[in-house]
Amino acid sequence: MLWLRKTAVLAGVLAMACGVGATANAAAPADPIIASGRLLANPQSADGSRIAGYDILDERNLQLEVYSAAMDKNIRVDVQRPRDASAPRPTLYLLAGAGGGEDKATWEAQTDVPQFLAGQDVNVVQPVGGKFSYYTDWIAADPELGVNKWKTFFTEELPPLVDAALGANGANAIAGLSMSGTSVLQLAEAKPGLFRSVAAYSGAAQISDPVGYDFVSTVVRAGGGDPDNMYGPKGDPRWAENDPLLHAERLRGTHLFISSGSGLPGPWDTLDGEHALPGPGGLANQVTLGGVLEGATNWGSHNLQNRLTELGIPATYDFTPVGTHSWGYWQDAFLKSWPVLAQGLGLPN
Repeated sequence: MLWLRKTAVLAGVLAMACGVGATANAAAPADPIIASGRLLANPQSADGSRIAGYDILDERNLQLEVYSAAMDKNIRVDVQRPRDASAPRPTLYLLAGAGGGEDKATWEAQTDVPQFLAGQDVNVVQPVGGKFSYYTDWIAADPELGVNKWKTFFTEELPPLVDAALGANGANAIAGLSMSGTSVLQLAEAKPGLFRSVAAYSGAAQISDPVGYDFVSTVVRAGGGDPDNMYGPKGDPRWAENDPLLHAERLRGTHLFISSGSGLPGPWDTLDGEHALPGPGGLANQVTLGGVLEGATNWGSHNLQNRLTELGIPATYDFTPVGTHSWGYWQDAFLKSWPVLAQGLGLPN
């Protein structure tokens, strides 16, 4: 598992959106995977996706290598086992931001959310990879970011493998921030019912309008990618086809939590603070660029709220009067969202 280390500098607050935790409570002795040293099953899907390998790291954590047939490569998947794994438990897919968990800007490195989840009866699944991809299926391979078929991975390939290997009970939730705050909405819409609860923190809830397109394109280009390879050039109908707001009807029946700050500085925006970029320059970046990014997501999230209200689809919203695009606010938002996530997972909240 990754341990606490602050991100260095921001080639923007995007580095924070890419991404302190410890494994906390020991698993119950009856955990069949930890006790035996092997997965409950080693399944393979019809398309050839499979668990290519695994390592048991300690009494609560293991690491899977999952071969994605759609992307023709192995994807690392970090797993934290439930507090009590003696019975089948639900699964929370917890996604990182723009760095895809490939850097130190992760839930483990920047928050105590994994510690909180160590006290819950839930499998926590965190794929590592997909930086600047928006975890979607791109229409073309990208010279810098390669082949991206993450929608296929998350909706078709990974869940059945996880369920079989970990003995999960088939109840899933998904949560993500910044880049993946968009992705979790898209993934839930792509396969309604797969994820019973969805929590989106500071995500771009609409992407085909000029503001949303510019936001998403800026993130992709920050990673060296070409957004034309994702959904085509600006105005291409595929941007609308993948716009969460335009397809909000597909979220009906899902437990929803949507959050964003206003973009104004707040309690986590302090010089060399626990959740601040280091130094005066880092703080200035977090307040300025982080404020602009959060303001954009706040606008789109409110528009999503309006659309869901028109459709009569209930959701829980957390729109705070302050808050930049940074980890302190995402940690706060996760803890607020837990009752919503837990409800869909069938867990006490």
